[in-house]
Amino acid sequence: MKSLKELYKIGRGPSSSHTMGPYKAAGIYAERHPEAKGFVVTLYGSLSATGKGHLTDVAINDALGRVAPVEIVWSKEFLEFHPNAMKFAVKADDGSLQDEWTVYSVGGGALSEGDAAADALNQGPEVYSLSSMTEIQEWCQDNGRSFWEYVEECEGPDIWDYLSDIWKVMQQAVEDGLQNEGVLPGPIHLQRKATVYFVKANGYKPSLQSRGLVHAYALAVSEQNAAGGTIVTAPTCGSSGVMPAVMYHMKHGHDFSDMRILRALATGGLFGNLVKQNASISGADVGCQGEVGVACAMAAAAVCQLFGGTPAQIEYAAEMGLEHHLGMTCDPVCGLVQVPCIERNAFAATRALDANFYAMLSDGRHIVSFDDVVSVMKQTGHDLPNLYKETGIGGLAASYKK
Repeated sequence: MKSLKELYKIGRGPSSSHTMGPYKAAGIYAERHPEAKGFVVTLYGSLSATGKGHLTDVAINDALGRVAPVEIVWSKEFLEFHPNAMKFAVKADDGSLQDEWTVYSVGGGALSEGDAAADALNQGPEVYSLSSMTEIQEWCQDNGRSFWEYVEECEGPDIWDYLSDIWKVMQQAVEDGLQNEGVLPGPIHLQRKATVYFVKANGYKPSLQSRGLVHAYALAVSEQNAAGGTIVTAPTCGSSGVMPAVMYHMKHGHDFSDMRILRALATGGLFGNLVKQNASISGADVGCQGEVGVACAMAAAAVCQLFGGTPAQIEYAAEMGLEHHLGMTCDPVCGLVQVPCIERNAFAATRALDANFYAMLSDGRHIVSFDDVVSVMKQTGHDLPNLYKETGIGGLAASYKK
């Protein structure tokens, strides 16, 4: 399993799979062909279906257009390896296509050439020897240590500098989102709500105020992402509002120190990393359960650790965060990361707090393990028809009439 540096990434919205991944791939191809006179890029499956709403064509043009003109071809075909597929080619003077390269955007900004076992694009070493939560829990029990200590053991002490940078960007995204107002880009004309929610929440008594503030924080980051602002994939752009909202609330509402929050980010990241390794964090592959559901699990684990949960209670909180999002479709209206994505981030943030509270009332023992629910989530996602997986043609996306 790879470093948390491959999970938490600083980037620009609105989509890690549809914007960050294609931009990265286009940059690689541009470096291979600095003398090209023209490019043809074919987008397949989910990248084609929602690419314009997610600004995929803009991202590719930003990277390749510096070298030569770019022609985008939108294909409805789904390639076998992953729904987010793209094929790059150099356009010769006679119109023929040369040096074709097929690559897949597999979630969280990561790329693959179609062979997950030996993929040169999966950069970075394998830093975790254990790849299941059961094994990691046994390590914690045998060594009398916590999840964040396992992260430090595998990653080394420099992980804290990296997570410190991640935490700064998360906080800035919340604060920027609370300041910005107006309409988000796109045909829905969706009004930003974070500022209004923040003002209204502060008018309630403490019992309701904290919940309203968490909603405001999650809306703030998600709206920044939808507007193409700078956010952190946690684990993706589309689910980037959950973890920052909960952690920001832990700092400002409960006075937890930055160091303790960094440790919580490490623990939450460990759970997200396991899903990325053993299932998927791509909405186009497994639906929104792999994005918002995983973000909820990460945040639940992080906050449970902050409140003194045992490894068993932390694992239980994360398991509930994912389990109760099983089957959630990815059905973006107009292919935008706006409806229902932004509201889902807000609800998942408060659900993470509920999962923590429920787990803390227990002794940590339960029937379905985190590893089990990850396996079930993967199978459930693959059983979903493609129209419910980031194609913008099923579910809520189909019900929208402009």
